[in-house]
Amino acid sequence: FPLLLQEVVSEESEEESNGVNLMEFSDEILLHILSYVPCTDLVLNVRRTCRKLATLCLDKSLTHTVLLQKDYKVNKDKVKQLMRDIGKEIYQLNMAGCYWLPSSTIDHVTRCKNLVKLNLSGCHITSLRLSKMLSTLQHLRSLAIDVNPGFDASQLSSECKATLSRVSELKQTLYTPSYGVVPCCTSLEKLLLYFEILDRSREGFMLSGQLMVGESNVPHYQNLRVFYARLAPGYVNQEVVRLYLAVLSDRTPENLHAFLISAPGSFAETGATKNLLDSMARNVCLDALQLPKAWINGSGLLQHLKFNNPFYFSFSRCTLSGGHLIQRVINGGKDLKSLTSLNLSGCVHCLAPESLFRKAEDDIDSSILESLVASCCNLRHLNLSAAHHHSSESIGNHLCQLLSRLKHLLSLALPVCSITDVAANAEKPPTASNLVPQTFGRKVRIGVQTYPRNLGDQANQKIESSVFWALMGSLRFLETLEIIGSSFSSAMPRNEPAIRNSLPPCARAQSVGDSEVAAISQLTYLQSLTLAQLPNILTGSGLVSVGLQCQHLRTLSLANLGMMGKVVYMSALVDMLKHCKCLRDLRLEQPYFCAGAQFFQALSHCSSLQRLCIVSRSGTLQSDAVMSFMANCLEVIMCHMFMGESLTVCKNLQQSIVRSFQAERPALNVVIFPLLHEDLTEVIRDVPMRHLDEITLFKSRVAEEPPNLWW
Repeated sequence: FPLLLQEVVSEESEEESNGVNLMEFSDEILLHILSYVPCTDLVLNVRRTCRKLATLCLDKSLTHTVLLQKDYKVNKDKVKQLMRDIGKEIYQLNMAGCYWLPSSTIDHVTRCKNLVKLNLSGCHITSLRLSKMLSTLQHLRSLAIDVNPGFDASQLSSECKATLSRVSELKQTLYTPSYGVVPCCTSLEKLLLYFEILDRSREGFMLSGQLMVGESNVPHYQNLRVFYARLAPGYVNQEVVRLYLAVLSDRTPENLHAFLISAPGSFAETGATKNLLDSMARNVCLDALQLPKAWINGSGLLQHLKFNNPFYFSFSRCTLSGGHLIQRVINGGKDLKSLTSLNLSGCVHCLAPESLFRKAEDDIDSSILESLVASCCNLRHLNLSAAHHHSSESIGNHLCQLLSRLKHLLSLALPVCSITDVAANAEKPPTASNLVPQTFGRKVRIGVQTYPRNLGDQANQKIESSVFWALMGSLRFLETLEIIGSSFSSAMPRNEPAIRNSLPPCARAQSVGDSEVAAISQLTYLQSLTLAQLPNILTGSGLVSVGLQCQHLRTLSLANLGMMGKVVYMSALVDMLKHCKCLRDLRLEQPYFCAGAQFFQALSHCSSLQRLCIVSRSGTLQSDAVMSFMANCLEVIMCHMFMGESLTVCKNLQQSIVRSFQAERPALNVVIFPLLHEDLTEVIRDVPMRHLDEITLFKSRVAEEPPNLWW
């Protein structure tokens, strides 16, 4: 875009017989256009093209907020020049995830004397550098940082602590047991904590959750309105978060309106946490709630908590029944128009009246979902994944038919078995793919039709009368869609060896395949699509429809589609990728995937691609094809491949990519490693958190956090 502007300006003096010169537009229109250009390009390139742009590029509307968090081409010199030119004009600076910048880059932030909001999550910064920087930022009110091993709060100067005392919003990612800067922030209103502490050191020693000497200062929570904690797996994270919660249990802030704790696995309730919850039930009125499953299961907590105008609820992995959901949360059909985000992922009984004698695969009670939809009519984000939500054969009461009433939905996550058209499925004879066992190993070759090559043929094969087709047609503004098998688990979990076996798909999901994927092509504004464990993918023809029709698609994640012993959709995927001009992130997880010349040639058509992740047990790759792809796709800065190749092949390819492209791509992050190697977890721990959390690890992301939790 900057080059285009320069070309336009260079031709400004020439007479134009067709069209209008861009420079003839009003300042308001030009400012709107320039708002889509990265700030570094505006200040360092575009403003040097002509006098008019020199003035416009320094307009306050463009320099007030500087976002560098995904500007992968920015380097230390560009940041230095940017701060020198417009540092005093910057009020909000986001450098989150700029892991490639050396820690000395942070020194230049001191030029931004008027900063109010600063995000340095994922940046390398020491205690001394943090102290020096914060000492000069007297207007700072919002801060995001990482706390790494070696952090020492005693090195913070009195001027730095004075700045921290005025900070009202703090986001802190912990890689070591510590309070970080929390005790210095005496005016906190919003506290976000991300616990990423590993249980073992690199040397193999067990770590303790006890805080370091000198870390006994008490946090100040008296003004707290929002408390959010997200824990990575591990007992140390649980020990440390309990220390943060201990102060809350003594005295609950009266203005607290959002209390959220996201903890995987088992996080047991203690006497202190029980006291905290009892205090909250007596003294506060909440707008957002998320608790570990053990704190909700079997307790009457929800019956006693008070809610004002709630905008976010997450009961992920709880055994909450639909009866309790309606009675205790929705108050038997209370108007909850304020609720915009609801996460019921893994709540296997949330659409059933009770859970005591119910099997997870039993049909849902449509009246519960109907009450939910009627009460929460303004939902924008809904997650029903990781559960068996089987609709009965009652006409008009299918889950898809009820969800079609939620006209404001922007993101939706559903289990595969929930989109099955029950009546149509009952009449349909079992297909060849149904008869093929969904396990690893060599498969008996079966006849597979070639997918249709033109839209006319595809249209003839679409089941336009299906309930899922109708649902997709009614949610025209949906931006994020996840269809994930209820028994799907990724082959690459967080802190454990790769999973060698996977559970078979739900029997009700056996008929879900190409026609359902084709129905997704109706979502014109779709930006992110996740498909996992769709058993009846025979050719992948629906993927071609999605590629042609969903031109705004930026993120695509495909996992375990069709039979497991062969990638039956490769030809369709190759055709699809040729149309994905806006695609930035691609994640593929499929056994026996061949990442060869055909695949990478097609992927080279994705000119906007930035991140690629392939996870494949027994998968193969062609090194020459990978190198050619990296040379052709200049925007790619992340290449993660966990395949079945030998360690030698993987290391040689990784070194070749780094050696060839690191200099011109400062943010380049390459990890190529055998999926089943015993050292996989050690390799994973070195991946930048931005990539690990956003693409490398598979998870459902719909309603994972409250909307606009952080800027």
